[in-house]
Amino acid sequence: MAITLNRADRVVLHNISWQQFENLLKDLGDRRSARIAYDRGTLEIMTPLPEHEYFKETIGDAVKDIAETLELDYESYGSTTWRREIKQAGLEPDNCFYFQNEALVRGKLNFDLNQDPPPDLALEIDITSKSLDRFPIYARLGVPELWCYDNGALKIYHLQSDQYVEAERSLVFPMLEIQKLPQIIEAHRNAGRLALRRSVREWAREGMRNEG
Repeated sequence: MAITLNRADRVVLHNISWQQFENLLKDLGDRRSARIAYDRGTLEIMTPLPEHEYFKETIGDAVKDIAETLELDYESYGSTTWRREIKQAGLEPDNCFYFQNEALVRGKLNFDLNQDPPPDLALEIDITSKSLDRFPIYARLGVPELWCYDNGALKIYHLQSDQYVEAERSLVFPMLEIQKLPQIIEAHRNAGRLALRRSVREWAREGMRNEG
């Protein structure tokens, strides 16, 4: 096993077997701040910083606020550990949601990606600070849409032929310019969480009216 120390907030381990990965998940348990990603023998353990957590929570709340404003049913599973041994892929997104497949997983507490659909939407924050490229892992898990926030910009990616392609519109919220969310967050960041969430809801209502 080889170790790469890139920054104080993360460590990368090489030549890790799938069983070692599974054992590490058990040893670490569910109540931990560290995030894990596994890609064909390479394992990254990352401890999120405050800025990362702020945008994770804020954009995650925005997804929920938009869904509720548009009256769309959804399920949110946060940083669940998603993994498929046959694909040698596993990770914990910053947040993840079911929309198109919500009815298939409604109320579920246990998942097996060999039988259950993967999340319809996953959120990744600050991707340039992560040593391990998440895109190939998500692709092998089959997640159809990613939102990636990095350095003030929010980009949308769709899974096409096992690769992610940047897109202008979200599959979940095609009527909205999702890339504008960081501007809304920045404009209301110092006004408090309630003001920010009200602004997101009003923006979603306006987008729905324009669509109609």
